[in-house]
Amino acid sequence: MGSLSIWHWMIVLLVVLLLFGSGKVSNLMGDFAKGIKAFKKNMADDTDVSMEATAERPPGSIAPPAGTMPGSDARPASTTSGTPAHHA
Repeated sequence: MGSLSIWHWMIVLLVVLLLFGSGKVSNLMGDFAKGIKAFKKNMADDTDVSMEATAERPPGSIAPPAGTMPGSDARPASTTSGTPAHHA
């Protein structure tokens, strides 16, 4: 009982058709084919929006946190206890 014969697959197909009906199976296959076509179309596109967003920054740069304006004088939050260090 190591491999499945053609009869096993026929029984499995019959059970699937009885459970889901032939209409749902054909709709599922149609949606699957549409998904593959959309995937191939998007892979063939030369311009990719996600690649354009990273093209503005040099590789290895880190994006600023959300809500900060470029060029603003925002300083990172201090991790100390809140008392400034005084240097003489």
